Amino acid sequence: MSGKTTIKGGNPSQYVKLNVGGCLHYTTIGTLTKHDTMLRAMFSGRMEVLTDSDGWILIDRCGKHFGTILNFLRDGSVSLPETSKELAELLAEAKYYCIAELAESCTKALSKKDKVEQEPKCGVPLITSLKEEELLITSTTKPAIKLLINRHNNKYSYTSASDDNLLKNIELFDKLALWFSARVLFLKDVISTSEICCWVFYGHGKKVSEVCCTSIVYATDKKHTKVECPEARIYEETLNILLYEKSNAPDQDLMQATSTRAAVSGMSYTSDEEEERSGTTYIP
Repeated sequence: MSGKTTIKGGNPSQYVKLNVGGCLHYTTIGTLTKHDTMLRAMFSGRMEVLTDSDGWILIDRCGKHFGTILNFLRDGSVSLPETSKELAELLAEAKYYCIAELAESCTKALSKKDKVEQEPKCGVPLITSLKEEELLITSTTKPAIKLLINRHNNKYSYTSASDDNLLKNIELFDKLALWFSARVLFLKDVISTSEICCWVFYGHGKKVSEVCCTSIVYATDKKHTKVECPEARIYEETLNILLYEKSNAPDQDLMQATSTRAAVSGMSYTSDEEEERSGTTYIP
């Protein structure tokens, strides 16, 4: 029969059955009374506990982290959850059971996580001079990728899709910077006047390759600058540049075998559909 009862302090090795929010646990009175917590008060006769007809002691709390609570009571320390959400959940349980030391550990871990999450995941230097660019590339031990963007460096007008493709290049650069910031130095150049949109790849402080994303197309009335975003080529060069992480230069035969540069170097990125719409002819 269910009801309230008081558990008198007994043999520490005596086992009790706990039903915490539907999660069942089996532990000793010694574990529950080891530290000065609410559980000690419950199982030393100072508080009444509720039991069901099968003798399970009922605790009206979420049982998700109660196993962690028990392990802390047994050992005095415990591995904390990885996520902020679960840390906050465990902190709430530790406060409820008045386990001050565990609550303090959770609070410190949450503060540290919040600080880390507020820090930027990666930083991309914005080049302001050629001297600064040279210093950054030669002083790092990482391979480097530079995106040169200069929307205003154009004596011709742009084709209709060029602005969108310019943004695609910037978005792809930002995505790669997030993925590989720990392994590659990413630089953004907005002062150069030599190109409109160009990727440059460096290894061991020297230029290894580049992907120029612009070309000139001739319409019936005037020339147009066309900006493309050749993602496959950019991904290929990015993966190739990772070979320069080692102190020795990568095997050139391997580079040649994995590269499709020769195959795509003569290809036009102009689609037939776009040419039909614009009435332009591509001149390589």
